[in-house]
Amino acid sequence: MIARIVTGLFAASVGLGAVAADIRPLVKAGIDVGGETMATAVFVSGETDKIRANEGAYLGGGLALVDDARNLEFHLTIAYKLARVSADNGDLEFSRIPLEGLVFYRLPKVRLGGGLTYHLNPELEGGGIASAVDVKFKNAPGFVLQADYRIWRGLAAGVRYTFLEYDAKGDATGSARSNGVGLTVSYTF
Repeated sequence: MIARIVTGLFAASVGLGAVAADIRPLVKAGIDVGGETMATAVFVSGETDKIRANEGAYLGGGLALVDDARNLEFHLTIAYKLARVSADNGDLEFSRIPLEGLVFYRLPKVRLGGGLTYHLNPELEGGGIASAVDVKFKNAPGFVLQADYRIWRGLAAGVRYTFLEYDAKGDATGSARSNGVGLTVSYTF
């Protein structure tokens, strides 16, 4: 399955290269919130903190392709996304690797778009007192809608909404909807 997705993204980028006026590397970072609660940490003080399915900060990179007319922009990216709750005696973290293929319609200072996301190796794991927590999830397909303000040359900042659901695999059961919002920043070289 992963090989088909990577092959499809590569084929799409090669096919787009024929009509692309510009192919450039890009980096992106962001933070997402929302989704169903996946884990709750209870501290000695009685306070709690939760990890939600869409929650986390991410950092990634990939390619930006702009068509000859300069009104469409395609982003093919891979990132590492992590949400973490830490305490003196243990921690919980939810990690995954999002692959994304997004298409934007470009206006003079704004780009609007969306596309597909595919999260690889989603895993919720604990350390210390929470070391019994080790839940792996199936790779998860989903959708993203995104609107960016193009600040300066290759720099853009925007908002996004993700539609996705994680299903546990192995001995674990259950699922968690990851629908939620986020803020993103990208720079195209």
